[in-house]
Amino acid sequence: MSALISPGRASLRALRESDLNAVMAIEVRGYPYPWTRGIFLDCLRAGYPGLALEEDGLLMGYALLSIAADEAHLLNICVDPLSQTGGRGRLLLRAIVGLARDRGVRRVFLEVRPSNAPALALYHSEGFNEIGRRPRYYPAAEGREDALVMAIEIVADDIDTMPPL
Repeated sequence: MSALISPGRASLRALRESDLNAVMAIEVRGYPYPWTRGIFLDCLRAGYPGLALEEDGLLMGYALLSIAADEAHLLNICVDPLSQTGGRGRLLLRAIVGLARDRGVRRVFLEVRPSNAPALALYHSEGFNEIGRRPRYYPAAEGREDALVMAIEIVADDIDTMPPL
């Protein structure tokens, strides 16, 4: 059984353009149909908030949001597949939802592949609920795969009262 990450070793900071080489290395390991560098660059240049998760000076994961009015869309969240243990994804998810809350967001949406059981389990355990489906949203080896649309309502200090990592 993996131990949870040590809070002293993990740190979170704003995602920067200078992170994109490391981001792309993780992205291609993490997804069969990764985002392009240009998509990340466009998001950062448009001012979309993003977080970088580092351990011992190495980028281990990242997340990007778009925010409009009091709603946010989690565009991309990924922890390096070589390091997907110990609560890193949960830490990053809670941090990006917390960043959204701090910016006045009341609701966060995301899409996830129905075949991504670990991500679905994480999102459900953190309070996200399935609210819809986008047919044929993702490219897949044999055509297209639907996306499950999930959302969480941010109410008062819910994030602060979540169980510890």
